[in-house]
Amino acid sequence: MASISLNQVTKTYGSGKQALQVLHGVTADIKDREFIVIVGPSGCGKSTLLRMVAGLEEISSGTISIGERVVNDLEPSERDIAMVFQNYALYPHMSVFDNMAYGLKIAKVPKDEIRIRVERAARILELGQLLDRKPRALSGGQRQRVAMGRAIVRQPQVFLFDEPLSNLDAKLRVQTRLEIQKLHRDLGITALFVTHDQVEAMTLAERMIVMNAGRMEQFGTPEEVYNRPATTFVASFMGSPPMNLLRKAPNTAFGGPAGAILGIRPEHLHITPDGWDVQVETLEMLGAERLVYCRYGDEHLIVRTEESQAAPQPGSLIRVTPKSDRLHWFDAATGHRLGV
Repeated sequence: MASISLNQVTKTYGSGKQALQVLHGVTADIKDREFIVIVGPSGCGKSTLLRMVAGLEEISSGTISIGERVVNDLEPSERDIAMVFQNYALYPHMSVFDNMAYGLKIAKVPKDEIRIRVERAARILELGQLLDRKPRALSGGQRQRVAMGRAIVRQPQVFLFDEPLSNLDAKLRVQTRLEIQKLHRDLGITALFVTHDQVEAMTLAERMIVMNAGRMEQFGTPEEVYNRPATTFVASFMGSPPMNLLRKAPNTAFGGPAGAILGIRPEHLHITPDGWDVQVETLEMLGAERLVYCRYGDEHLIVRTEESQAAPQPGSLIRVTPKSDRLHWFDAATGHRLGV
């Protein structure tokens, strides 16, 4: 396996007045055997960044290194990477075994070695009983595992995943996430995993790169990103439901800077006898908990409560108090976190 280094990587399409820059100086050092998730909304540049690491997109400026090699000018086949895409791209006329073995056959790996590698990958992915089947006889989750097996048998330095779970239903997504976590533990792979799903990002990542409009907003562990978001974008994107961001809260009452944006997560707001007066708009029942959607002046506020608490009625007035040691402050002009 190998480390990955991104140094001021940019991507621009076109030139002159028609130039469109889609990546703006991304810099990150990824450790050997680390699982990194690149997360962000559609169009933020996350897949473009992954494709540049793979060699499928040219780099406009900056450098990408895999291990000790700068790979800017290397072909994808020379980078020692394997990629798993959103759609499985399996050959329908070939068996599972042949789909997994195809790249090795092209590389003229000896037959005995091919069988050893394919059978080992099949054991890891629980595909041993399916090696003679054609893709049409497999479920979506099984096809995705075959695609991952095809990558595993190549024994690359780096695995690249481009939204591989997007075509799966909700239950299969959870199951396949667990399989990918186990795969990472078993193989010790260095991996970049692209997703727009912040739940996937939080559950899979050792560290994550949060992208927005072609810029890296934050690079850190899931705990760092959730508990100390670097910007209002990260605060609102990571978390379900998102962090409340209030421009007109009584900041000075909590020791915050005048005019700053106050951030408070829904689970850190509590219904109390005293506090801010808010009006309940609607409620959302989520099993063991309930989301209470409120209006505070002309701003919206979400409060997360336990299912066992009495539910306030839509239209009623309640009072809420934030947990004083879980407040976040952001510059109103730049959106960047303030050091208070």
